[in-house]
Amino acid sequence: MRATNRQMHMGVFVLGTGNHTAGWRYEGAAASHIDLPVIQQIAAIAERGKFDLLFISDAMAMDPTDHPSFMCRFEPTSLISVLSALTTHIGLGATVSTSFTEPFNVARLFSSIDHLSGGRAAWNVVTSSNPKAALNFNREEHLEHELRYQRANEFVDVVRGLWDCWDDGAIVADKATGRFIDESKVRTLDHKGQFFQVRGPVNIARSPQGHPVIIQAGGSPSGLALAARTADVVFSVVQDLDSAKRAYADLKGRMAQYGRSPNELAVLPGVMPIIGATEDEAREKLSTLQAWLTPTNAATLVASRIGYDVSGHPLDGPVPPPPPFQGSRTFSTVLYETARRENMTLRDLYNLTAAARGHWVLCGTPESIADSLEEWFTGMAADGFNILPPYFPGAFTDFVDLVVPILQRRGLYRLDYQGQTLRDHLGLDRVTAMVPRRKAVGDG
Repeated sequence: MRATNRQMHMGVFVLGTGNHTAGWRYEGAAASHIDLPVIQQIAAIAERGKFDLLFISDAMAMDPTDHPSFMCRFEPTSLISVLSALTTHIGLGATVSTSFTEPFNVARLFSSIDHLSGGRAAWNVVTSSNPKAALNFNREEHLEHELRYQRANEFVDVVRGLWDCWDDGAIVADKATGRFIDESKVRTLDHKGQFFQVRGPVNIARSPQGHPVIIQAGGSPSGLALAARTADVVFSVVQDLDSAKRAYADLKGRMAQYGRSPNELAVLPGVMPIIGATEDEAREKLSTLQAWLTPTNAATLVASRIGYDVSGHPLDGPVPPPPPFQGSRTFSTVLYETARRENMTLRDLYNLTAAARGHWVLCGTPESIADSLEEWFTGMAADGFNILPPYFPGAFTDFVDLVVPILQRRGLYRLDYQGQTLRDHLGLDRVTAMVPRRKAVGDG
């Protein structure tokens, strides 16, 4: 990462119906996740707010009791490809699972989007844990957790290796000689591993960023190791400042063993801001949203986020502990520890999960919200934040128009973009090919 004065990085987590389960019911809120003009409006607000990144998640199964945006949604790489032509500066991130595709496809896909966007593509690496998703891909169940992460590690290495099969300047296109490509600058990968055999090279030239940005969000030991080794951005799940500081220091401290500097990775906790002119007005907004919840949809959400069934337990009783580990650890660990620390009932946990799917809910005035974000940022608990507006566009507009200017006046946030690529926004250098020379394409 380039030496510079430290400033916050900002991403926006885009769910067209809002990040709150009932956000779409709020007056003036969008009620669809397949309405391109709505997504385009969100992107315009994000660029006006000088955000680093607009992020689109994904799910591989449909559940009519789930969050509305998870029931019906655009395929995310298709959407950011369209947005690349409708935006000029903001980074465009999308989730693609390592469990349900192939490295060659992913390398080609994100390199293509990086070219189309002028260097603004980001790949969110996930392993997928929803058992219903496996049923849509010729499987009865997912691979065991550690095996999924072994596959993910090899998957990322192959993708990065394919990106590195091309050097800059490989396309010559000399009309006088008829030479189109410098074959000495393009080579095969010849990867043979536990999960994949990939010859390469990928059939697209090195992208503007060298490597599109890699995002990761896993919180298990295996997920943290993958993030420390390969990620440029990490979306973290935290609920209080002290635990956020510990998690931040832990992740950054893991990077040295992979020859990386802590400044090469930006940690962005997820936060849902509920903004009012007064504290009472902000709490009233949250109360309105919470009043639309039902025990059924809240229970479904809490089970999906903590990874185990809590049906049959009394709503006003304590939160049952997680069973022996089966799936994703991040949310189950954070939520259960939060519930135990704060003596929460299962009903309390339902409300917390439904509000922001386990992320931090920050309710208050623009000034108080800016104060909290500053405390976390200067206290080395975060390098910025992944903003989860409860509904769009109004709640996001409030954050950009009311909170961002306060952070700018305090010198904590950029006044304007200083470059064109997502790596520029993040203060990261462009990646040059750093792999051993292999046979040039066409060599025997």
